[in-house]
Amino acid sequence: QVQLVESGGGLAQPGGSLRLSCVIVGTTLRGTAMGWYRQAPGKQRDMVATITAGGATNYAGSVKGRFTIARDNAKATVYLQMNNLKPDDTAVYYCNAGSSISGSYYSGNVWGQGTQVTVSS
Repeated sequence: QVQLVESGGGLAQPGGSLRLSCVIVGTTLRGTAMGWYRQAPGKQRDMVATITAGGATNYAGSVKGRFTIARDNAKATVYLQMNNLKPDDTAVYYCNAGSSISGSYYSGNVWGQGTQVTVSS
C-alpha cells in the first residue's frame, strides 16, 4: 500500500521560508510524477507545484518565483521550498502521487495527511 507522509509545516512570518517534505512509502519514487496541493479554509484544493518523473516542473502563477519543487529519488522524498511567504499562502498542504502525460500532470488517488502552513506576523 502506497503512503505519503508530509512534514515541515508550521508558523512563518511574512517574507519567511519553510520547506515541506513528502516521503513516499510502499513504492519507489522513481518513475512517479508528484505534486503539491493546498487547501485554505472554505476553498477548494488547488495545485501548487508538480514535478514529472524526469524532473520537469510546473507552478501555479501565485507561487512562481517563490516556491521550488524538487525530488530526491534515492531518499524517496519530494520537497517544496517556500520562500517569501505571504499570508495568502496559509493553508493545509498536501502531497500527491500522480502521473504525467504529454507534460500535463494528473493527480492520483494517493494523498498525504496534510501539513498546516500558517503565515502571520
